[in-house]
Amino acid sequence: MIGAIAGDIIGSVYERNPIKIREFPLFSTGCCFTDDSVLTIAVARAILEGTGYLAAIQQLGRQYPHAGYGGTFIRWLFAENPEPYNSWGNGSAMRVSAIGFAFDDLERVLLESEQSARISHNHPEGIKGAQATAAAVFLARTGTDREGIRTEIENRFDYDLSRTLANIRPGYRFDVSCQGSVPEAIIAFLESSSYEDAVRNAISLGGDSDTLTCIAGGIAEAYYGGVPHFIIAKVHSTLTDDLWQIVQRFYQTFQLPFTDFVMSL
Repeated sequence: MIGAIAGDIIGSVYERNPIKIREFPLFSTGCCFTDDSVLTIAVARAILEGTGYLAAIQQLGRQYPHAGYGGTFIRWLFAENPEPYNSWGNGSAMRVSAIGFAFDDLERVLLESEQSARISHNHPEGIKGAQATAAAVFLARTGTDREGIRTEIENRFDYDLSRTLANIRPGYRFDVSCQGSVPEAIIAFLESSSYEDAVRNAISLGGDSDTLTCIAGGIAEAYYGGVPHFIIAKVHSTLTDDLWQIVQRFYQTFQLPFTDFVMSL
């Protein structure tokens, strides 16, 4: 989960100022956490406390009203009786990494990710994007190799993961749809050699950078067995104390890689 949050923080400065290169400072003074991190942590808290995804997302999201939510989502967030609004946006996908880490059965991962999406993003593409992301995290965490992940996601979700970053990058633009960003984020992971490499790949596409890196970063953390200590430390120093404490509880509960280091901060 820290891999997703770190991706959001690293990508935050490029969301409105996209770049098409891999060489850039990993962290800069403008880096911050956005709605991607807040909602990722909200989903983690829902799992920890069994409160339900809608309640957890509304409660934590309302505490951070200026995190960068889209206009329709923020109206949903503050609605007294929120109803799903048929969204296919990638907000459903960027918040689900914790589901891929918490559950030990793929069918349960698919069910939980559907439930987490459906509260707001009940369009079939919104649900599919969430499920594909959580499934990729689960498969990576449980030892499936890159080609196995590629094959499973392609077969199950009908995403074209045969494309290369070199082919995608020149014509790729800012795209907040699941169908136009989740496959690209997964490809950024598939072409990587490390966690940092996956993040750099995602940002170099020049799209919705914080969300692309959030998705790719969560999968990369699962596949590579964690996130470098200096990146974890930066996440710790960037998040507020209440958000970090939820992250710590999640790592301690599920004993993820580098739990001891996470708990020491």
